Formats: sequence, structure tokens, C-alpha cells
Amino acid sequence: MTISEADLIHLRRAVELAREALEGGDGPFGSVLVDRAGVERFADRNREESTGDPTRHPEFEIARWSAEHLTVDERAAATVYTSGEHCPMCSAAHAWAGLGRIVYVASAEQIAGWRRELGAGPSPVGVLPITVVAPGLPVEGPVDELVPEVRALIERAVGAN
Repeated sequence: MTISEADLIHLRRAVELAREALEGGDGPFGSVLVDRAGVERFADRNREESTGDPTRHPEFEIARWSAEHLTVDERAAATVYTSGEHCPMCSAAHAWAGLGRIVYVASAEQIAGWRRELGAGPSPVGVLPITVVAPGLPVEGPVDELVPEVRALIERAVGAN
């Protein structure tokens, strides 16, 4: 796995969006879509609680936005940076939209483990790696350098409930 300084910049932005989500009463997840030239094209944070729509994950919003605003080639060349590994719904949306590389900070298994340790209830969806749901996607993560920040956000989120 080769994570560049540019990757770290975008991952830090995703973590900041996750922090904003938590402060807004939502689960702490954030994602950024970056084009081939390294330009941020779209960014969002989790909005499940604030909208009452459990599908309002930032990765799903990126898939929707990219399908409407980018060409097939632009989507394939883009990278999605995210604070936590995609859930199965978002992995499928990412693959169906034809998006390219995914780089995440914390794995779905790490996040599920932290939630279990803290006594949180199980997710309504099973924990599956992106590569199981969408085996053709280039995926990199976890990024150990930023994992403690995401873990702290998960701990705050679980403690708030």
C-alpha cells in the first residue's frame, strides 16, 4: 500500500467531515471525491440521523453525485477518500457508478470491533470488506497514521448514545 502526502491531505479532510457529522448529531463518517488532477470535486458527511434517512451515507452521496456530474472516464479515474471503509450498500453503489480507487482510514472490521468493545448494538448490515462486495475495485486501507482519530470519533459517538 502506497499512501502519498496528497492522499493524507484528502483523508484528513474526510476525518474532518466525520467530526462535523458527529457534531451535527450524525454518525462520524466523511468522504471526499477527488478527480485525476487531485481536485476535490465533491465532499459530504453522514446525514442519517439529521435527515431520518438511513441511506444518507457520504459514499452513497458521492456515487449519486458522480453519476450525475462526471463522465464514465472521469468516474473511473477518481478516488474516494473516506474516514471508514464503505458498508456493503456504499461499496455496491461505488461499483455501480464506476468510480475508481478507494482509500479509507479505518476498516469496517476495526469499526465494528470498537463498537462491540463499547457495548454498542450490532449494525443492521453485516460487515463485509469492499473487495468482497466489489472485487474489481482498487482499495487501500486502513491508514494506521489516522486510525486513532477515527477511533476517538467512534468512541465519542457510541458514548453519546
